[in-house]
Amino acid sequence: MTRKDDAVTSNKNKPATASPSRRNIIRGAGLVGAATVVAACDGSSNTKQSAGGPALIAQKRSLKMVTTWPKNFPGLGTGAERLARRIEALSDGNLTIKVYAGGELVGPLEAFDAVSQGKADMYHGGEYYWQGKSPAFNFFCTVPMGMTAPEITSWIRFGGGQQLWDELSAQFNVKAFMAGNSGTQMGGWFNKEINSVEDFQGLRIRMPGLGGEVMKRVGATPVTKAGGEIFQALSQGNIDATEWVGPWNDLAFGFYSIVKNYYYPGIHEPGTALALGLNLDLWNDMSATEKAWIEAATAAENDIMLAEFNANNARALDTLINEHGVNLLKFNDDILRTLGTISNEVVAEVADHDELSKRIYDSYSAARTGSIRWGEIAEKAFMNARNLTDG
Repeated sequence: MTRKDDAVTSNKNKPATASPSRRNIIRGAGLVGAATVVAACDGSSNTKQSAGGPALIAQKRSLKMVTTWPKNFPGLGTGAERLARRIEALSDGNLTIKVYAGGELVGPLEAFDAVSQGKADMYHGGEYYWQGKSPAFNFFCTVPMGMTAPEITSWIRFGGGQQLWDELSAQFNVKAFMAGNSGTQMGGWFNKEINSVEDFQGLRIRMPGLGGEVMKRVGATPVTKAGGEIFQALSQGNIDATEWVGPWNDLAFGFYSIVKNYYYPGIHEPGTALALGLNLDLWNDMSATEKAWIEAATAAENDIMLAEFNANNARALDTLINEHGVNLLKFNDDILRTLGTISNEVVAEVADHDELSKRIYDSYSAARTGSIRWGEIAEKAFMNARNLTDG
């Protein structure tokens, strides 16, 4: 029989441990403290009361994303889907998103209005499609002779671009983020060779944004069409030329089966940023955690899409040339010089639209100047050096 004082003495040499009941209490408290509270899309509460514990709010949002892209189109449509799935994964299913291709819920060029008016929750598209609202939207997508993908990303993230974008978009009840980039685009597909600026005269060319205005000033007739409408228009002769994106997307659309003259560089879209736009009322209703999910997912997609386009464009260009007999042609320097001069005039005119457009233009131009100066001694200098042996 063990004496009481012997038991006390022997326990002094053992490490102190919490009793099973105390451990369970500590574990339970930790779970409660770590719980994430998410706001509901319909404003209603779905509160669950745990036995003996505080109420935890378990709410979800089911959201609609409309896009300007054909369904499951490589890079653009699939990028929008990938973005939606990433948001769902980061939120652990608290945010679910149904993606609608252009034309499924609203027309591809109606996506902005649908989100602005609350008929849809978010859109994925190119901001230059909304230039009818304000020409300054072009700066948050691409402008002729403007910035490349890394350059525009630097301006928006660290040069004041996002703040200006927020100010512009808020006028239309939208909050937008960069959510992809297709990189430097091609000059386009033409049913004849372009050997001088005069060869643009009379051409009906699909080209949106300010690039279309540049084409207009060299005598062409610019036409804005959503991606899914281009092949039919080109095949039926409703347009004589078109730009779209680059080899990967152009191969998927099969333009090579209609015309063979494929020009570069695409001075109209040097680095096309794509956007996720959210209804501003929805954004303001979101918790800090929900907003962090959106911001993280869009930042990731912006990086992934650019890498995907660069990798696939290189492979697709070989296919177009070697398997489909495409003529890869470069605009000559005289053409590029003329297009560049007109581009600078067209872009500068945006500043005359209103006071905000002027501030956006000034900020963008300053960032572009800095990028050119740095690029001369960084990427450009290195590429010139590399071409001495590999060119």
